[in-house]
Amino acid sequence: MGKMKFMSQVDMKIGVIGDEDTVTGMLLAGIGAVDGQGKKNFLIVDTKTHQREMEEVFNDLTNRKDIAMVLITQKTIRLAVDGYAASGKVVPTILEIPSKEQPYDPRKDAVFQRVAFFYPQAYAMMGMEEKA
Repeated sequence: MGKMKFMSQVDMKIGVIGDEDTVTGMLLAGIGAVDGQGKKNFLIVDTKTHQREMEEVFNDLTNRKDIAMVLITQKTIRLAVDGYAASGKVVPTILEIPSKEQPYDPRKDAVFQRVAFFYPQAYAMMGMEEKA
Protein backbone atom coordinates (compact mmCIF):
# COMPACT_ATOMS: atom_id res chain seq x y z
CA MET A 1 0.00 0.00 0.00
CA GLY A 2 1.43 3.38 -1.00
CA LYS A 3 1.58 6.48 1.08
CA MET A 4 -1.54 8.64 1.15
CA LYS A 5 -1.09 12.11 -0.25
CA PHE A 6 -2.34 14.84 2.03
CA MET A 7 -3.32 18.16 0.61
CA SER A 8 -0.87 20.89 1.39
CA GLN A 9 -2.09 24.30 2.46
CA VAL A 10 -1.72 25.69 -1.04
CA ASP A 11 -4.04 22.99 -2.44
CA MET A 12 -6.92 23.75 -0.09
CA LYS A 13 -9.98 25.67 -1.29
CA ILE A 14 -12.94 27.49 0.20
CA GLY A 15 -16.49 26.50 -0.72
CA VAL A 16 -19.38 28.98 -0.80
CA ILE A 17 -23.14 28.49 -0.64
CA GLY A 18 -25.18 31.66 -0.59
CA ASP A 19 -27.17 34.32 -2.34
CA GLU A 20 -26.04 35.71 -5.69
CA ASP A 21 -24.37 38.84 -4.29
CA THR A 22 -22.38 36.92 -1.67
CA VAL A 23 -21.19 34.21 -4.05
CA THR A 24 -20.38 36.72 -6.80
CA GLY A 25 -18.30 38.77 -4.38
CA MET A 26 -16.41 35.69 -3.24
CA LEU A 27 -15.80 34.59 -6.83
CA LEU A 28 -14.49 38.03 -7.71
CA ALA A 29 -12.16 37.74 -4.71
CA GLY A 30 -10.72 34.62 -6.34
CA ILE A 31 -12.08 31.64 -4.43
CA GLY A 32 -14.00 30.04 -7.30
CA ALA A 33 -12.73 26.79 -8.76
CA VAL A 34 -14.02 24.25 -11.25
CA ASP A 35 -12.13 20.95 -11.52
CA GLY A 36 -11.62 18.83 -14.63
CA GLN A 37 -14.90 16.99 -14.05
CA GLY A 38 -16.91 20.21 -13.82
CA LYS A 39 -17.32 20.14 -10.03
CA LYS A 40 -17.64 23.64 -8.61
CA ASN A 41 -16.84 24.81 -5.10
CA PHE A 42 -19.82 27.19 -4.97
CA LEU A 43 -23.59 27.30 -5.29
CA ILE A 44 -25.77 30.35 -5.89
CA VAL A 45 -29.01 29.98 -3.95
CA ASP A 46 -32.17 31.74 -5.03
CA THR A 47 -35.90 31.17 -4.60
CA LYS A 48 -35.87 28.42 -7.25
CA THR A 49 -33.11 26.38 -5.58
CA HIS A 50 -34.45 23.24 -3.91
CA GLN A 51 -33.44 22.35 -0.34
CA ARG A 52 -32.26 18.92 -1.53
CA GLU A 53 -29.87 20.50 -4.05
CA MET A 54 -28.39 22.76 -1.37
CA GLU A 55 -27.91 19.81 0.99
CA GLU A 56 -26.27 17.72 -1.76
CA VAL A 57 -23.78 20.49 -2.56
CA PHE A 58 -23.12 21.07 1.16
CA ASN A 59 -22.49 17.35 1.72
CA ASP A 60 -20.28 17.19 -1.36
CA LEU A 61 -18.20 20.17 -0.18
CA THR A 62 -17.82 18.80 3.36
CA ASN A 63 -16.69 15.42 2.04
CA ARG A 64 -14.11 16.75 -0.42
CA LYS A 65 -10.48 16.49 0.67
CA ASP A 66 -9.50 19.76 -1.04
CA ILE A 67 -11.98 21.98 0.85
CA ALA A 68 -10.72 23.59 4.08
CA MET A 69 -13.66 25.91 4.78
CA VAL A 70 -17.25 26.30 3.65
CA LEU A 71 -18.87 29.73 3.85
CA ILE A 72 -22.65 29.74 3.92
CA THR A 73 -25.18 32.50 4.37
CA GLN A 74 -26.77 31.96 7.73
CA LYS A 75 -30.29 30.72 6.99
CA THR A 76 -29.46 28.73 3.88
CA ILE A 77 -29.30 25.10 5.06
CA ARG A 78 -29.79 25.03 8.80
CA LEU A 79 -30.47 21.27 9.21
CA ALA A 80 -27.41 20.17 7.25
CA VAL A 81 -25.17 22.56 9.18
CA ASP A 82 -26.55 21.39 12.53
CA GLY A 83 -25.97 17.77 11.52
CA TYR A 84 -22.41 18.53 10.45
CA ALA A 85 -21.70 20.43 13.69
CA ALA A 86 -22.98 17.46 15.71
CA SER A 87 -20.61 15.14 13.83
CA GLY A 88 -17.63 16.77 15.56
CA LYS A 89 -15.65 17.31 12.36
CA VAL A 90 -13.52 20.43 12.26
CA VAL A 91 -12.21 20.26 8.69
CA PRO A 92 -13.70 21.68 6.65
CA THR A 93 -14.73 24.46 8.99
CA ILE A 94 -18.24 25.79 8.45
CA LEU A 95 -18.50 29.56 8.79
CA GLU A 96 -21.92 31.17 8.67
CA ILE A 97 -21.96 34.68 7.30
CA PRO A 98 -24.87 37.15 7.25
CA SER A 99 -26.65 38.00 4.04
CA LYS A 100 -28.35 41.25 3.17
CA GLU A 101 -31.80 39.57 3.32
CA GLN A 102 -31.39 38.11 6.82
CA PRO A 103 -30.09 39.79 9.95
CA TYR A 104 -27.25 37.99 11.70
CA ASP A 105 -28.38 35.75 14.57
CA PRO A 106 -25.40 34.75 16.73
CA ARG A 107 -27.51 32.18 18.62
CA LYS A 108 -27.55 30.05 15.46
CA ASP A 109 -23.87 30.53 14.64
CA ALA A 110 -21.73 27.55 15.69
CA VAL A 111 -18.58 29.66 15.91
CA PHE A 112 -20.24 32.20 18.21
CA GLN A 113 -21.68 29.39 20.34
CA ARG A 114 -18.17 28.02 20.79
CA VAL A 115 -16.87 31.47 21.75
CA ALA A 116 -19.73 31.91 24.23
CA PHE A 117 -18.95 28.51 25.76
CA PHE A 118 -15.47 29.67 26.71
CA TYR A 119 -16.39 33.34 27.24
CA PRO A 120 -19.96 33.55 28.60
CA GLN A 121 -19.86 37.35 28.69
CA ALA A 122 -19.97 37.32 24.89
CA TYR A 123 -23.78 37.20 24.95
CA ALA A 124 -23.92 40.31 27.13
CA MET A 125 -21.46 42.07 24.83
CA MET A 126 -23.82 41.38 21.91
CA GLY A 127 -26.76 42.71 23.94
CA MET A 128 -28.41 39.31 24.31
CA GLU A 129 -29.40 37.13 27.20
CA GLU A 130 -27.25 34.10 27.91
CA LYS A 131 -28.64 30.76 26.76
CA ALA A 132 -30.11 28.63 29.51
